[in-house]
Amino acid sequence: MTDQALALSPERTRNSDAVAGQWKLIWRRFCRHRLALAAGVVIFLIYLVALFAEVLAPVSSQTYDSRYTYAPPQQLRFAGYDAAGRFHPLYINGYSMKVDPIALSRTYVPDPAVVIPVGFFVKGEPYRLWGLFDFDRHLIGPVEAGKPFYLFGADRLGRDVFSRTVHGTRVSMSVGLIGVAISLILGIILGGISGLYGGWVDDVIQRCIELINSIPTIPLWMGLAAAVPISADPILVYLWITVILSLIGWTDLARVVRGRFLSLKTEDFVIAAHLDGCSRMRIIWRHMVPSFMSHIIASVTLAIPTMILAETALSFLGIGLRPPVVSWGVLLQEAQNILAVSSAPWLFLPGIAVIVTVLALNFLGDGLRDAADPYEY
Repeated sequence: MTDQALALSPERTRNSDAVAGQWKLIWRRFCRHRLALAAGVVIFLIYLVALFAEVLAPVSSQTYDSRYTYAPPQQLRFAGYDAAGRFHPLYINGYSMKVDPIALSRTYVPDPAVVIPVGFFVKGEPYRLWGLFDFDRHLIGPVEAGKPFYLFGADRLGRDVFSRTVHGTRVSMSVGLIGVAISLILGIILGGISGLYGGWVDDVIQRCIELINSIPTIPLWMGLAAAVPISADPILVYLWITVILSLIGWTDLARVVRGRFLSLKTEDFVIAAHLDGCSRMRIIWRHMVPSFMSHIIASVTLAIPTMILAETALSFLGIGLRPPVVSWGVLLQEAQNILAVSSAPWLFLPGIAVIVTVLALNFLGDGLRDAADPYEY
């Protein structure tokens, strides 16, 4: 048998799996799940967008031009010539505006005679990247600064919906990530204590979980969010919304952890750790939690889209994040009127970002759960 055939043989693969570590085995199984792998790439790209939002957005989230209110999306075009005969590899057409003499409403239509060259890493509005570095380069935009550039159209104030969607990625994705991190810590600690100690401690924690779960979710969110003062600083509101979602979202994970702890605390390795003098926290984090990592991974990856949807719902209802903070929910709030449905449907485009993110996180969670399952071969 040749070396190549030996390397690809199932027996050699099984032997290499037998000596591989836990995380290496998880990575190998995850790589075989093509849909989850693709979803992981999508989530990675979304977080890159959140990290470099200022670079990727053509303008800032608050830049407006009242001359282009509710302007429709412009289509990127390739290989064209302007009126002077100059060739442009990438361009968009400008607008031609018409005014209805009766309704006094403005209508924008693409004007093929107006060619606006588009380039990459063009010079535009200055900004401070991560609050540390001064830059004025944007990934894509008009070569001549100040020209209309609305890939997703404009809103009621003439602000670029594409730029606002890119900037909203940072807030919406960070709310889900930070909120799940807090819920993860609370769920593991309280669920672990409940399952490990039992008795009256278990009764108190379980009654608190039942009390929280018995209250309808949306009214509970609305009541807690309404307690945040309207005049509060937007950053403080952002922190409060994150904490509110975390304090409600830990209960499901805590019950999963409790059930696993009840089944594991009589296992030989846990009893041996007790007899060896290990502390309660060490038994929880070093012995019991790694044994059901697949359940934790599944709960966490499914909780992140729940957090994102919760923030979007609160902001859409007007009781979550408020302008000037920009999130996907705040952007969708501007689309809840008849005008948006009838004449400016592009205001719903931030909702596509929500759908893609939630689906990708669910596919990623399924793949990670299967890869971390110790009984999956």
